[in-house]
Amino acid sequence: MNESVALRSALDKNLKSAVTAAFLMLPESFSEEDLFIEIARLSYSGDFRMVVGEDKAKVLNIVKPNIAHFRELYGSILQENPQVVYKIQQGSLEIDKSPEGQFTQLMTLPKTLQQQINHIMDPPGKNRDVEETLLQVAHDPDCGDVVRLGLSAIVRPSSMRQSTKGIFTAGLKKSVIYSSLKLHKMWKGWLRKTS
Repeated sequence: MNESVALRSALDKNLKSAVTAAFLMLPESFSEEDLFIEIARLSYSGDFRMVVGEDKAKVLNIVKPNIAHFRELYGSILQENPQVVYKIQQGSLEIDKSPEGQFTQLMTLPKTLQQQINHIMDPPGKNRDVEETLLQVAHDPDCGDVVRLGLSAIVRPSSMRQSTKGIFTAGLKKSVIYSSLKLHKMWKGWLRKTS
């Protein structure tokens, strides 16, 4: 019982963090679909397989048929968030993009991401604390890009490990065949777009 309560709490915290990170990367007003695409994209940020081998429309293909599920998953979080105006009927949202609003959002991000942002933005020898760096980022017009860089730096190593494990688990021959099929699929998708 205690484990499921702890798990539920961790999952809720994770969902809220995903929403906050997405808010920081979106403009002041956007659609539900834009938000859900940004949330789904979080997992692929920095994943080298999205550059080579994966269908570029993968995130869109995840979100489009599942809008109702995303709404069910994130609806109460959006309705309870004091920084967002959620117009459910229109499927649109507005977020506080002032430096103060962004600072509040940055301060609620997971510590790992905050530290990664600090590492990216803190020049050598400065040794600023995380809060000071986040305050600077909140005033930066490229705040969303900085958050995206921080996420990429977190996702990239785990995607590399996962791919390496896949080669050893499946074997080199199967991995090469799988990769070839993925590249072929990516190539076909690219050809469809250009024709």
